[in-house]
Amino acid sequence: MQILNTIIPIFSVILLGWLARRKGFVPQAFIGPANRLVFYFAIPAMVFAAIARGSLKTDFNTGLLGCTLGAVGLSFGLTWILGVVFRVPRRRFGTFVQSGFHGNLGYIGLAVAFYYLGREGFVRASLLIGFIMILQNLLSVIVLQFYSDREPSRSGIKTVPGKIMGNPVILSAVAGIGFSLTGLALPMVIDRTLEIVSGMALPLALLLIGATLNFDRMKARLKPVIPVAGIKLGILPGIGVALYSLWGLSPEIYVPGLILLASPSATISYVMAVEMNGDADFAVTAISLSTLLSALTFSLWLHFI
Repeated sequence: MQILNTIIPIFSVILLGWLARRKGFVPQAFIGPANRLVFYFAIPAMVFAAIARGSLKTDFNTGLLGCTLGAVGLSFGLTWILGVVFRVPRRRFGTFVQSGFHGNLGYIGLAVAFYYLGREGFVRASLLIGFIMILQNLLSVIVLQFYSDREPSRSGIKTVPGKIMGNPVILSAVAGIGFSLTGLALPMVIDRTLEIVSGMALPLALLLIGATLNFDRMKARLKPVIPVAGIKLGILPGIGVALYSLWGLSPEIYVPGLILLASPSATISYVMAVEMNGDADFAVTAISLSTLLSALTFSLWLHFI
């Protein structure tokens, strides 16, 4: 019952976002600014506040971090191999691989962690998210650049580390860790300000996910995307569970990591495909299909463990 009470409300809000977009309540001109508002202010405020209020001694587990990053790396390699086996076209190859391991952590992963595990589980997920985002972005750039038909831009390559480390979610996680190490409590004024700003993070993020779903493109490119959705929602979290078990971690410890691994393909996959000459239409289809299917796969994984 707890699983249904978590998954159904989350995906009901996503559906509401899709309906609002269809009915004109969420115009295209609103989506971009609202997305920046969530990405640069609301979610960073939520992540920072959650970590700053927590305790690294009780909330951070190096075994959990290592196994989670290991699962991402193994999934990246496996998807690359499958892309060669399936003879994925060169222009689509980088997007194919990225969509198979790069998850939507900030919007959907954190939402499921928060509503299923509560504040303590959210803190543990937030501590993992910065490290996972860095690895995901680095691996995505590698495969997209490797299969790009364009000559690599030296200035562009030089700015990649800066863009990754300048990610507001990563910065807020690092800042939260730094503040937590001081052992100080957040001043009441700052704590309440962060609580107000972070209050809009998950609802608005889920509405935007729904508003950006594209069923027309999904129908046109459904068949080649199905293997990617299977890898992202089935194989990747399965690798994670295997590593967690081999390391001797109990479900009570590794569920935050599993939720992040089971998240659907990241919306930034589309942006990176456009910027690095990948297959943008394939990325949109992978994001839409995996987001819809994740309502089922989240339920199955949480029930399984």
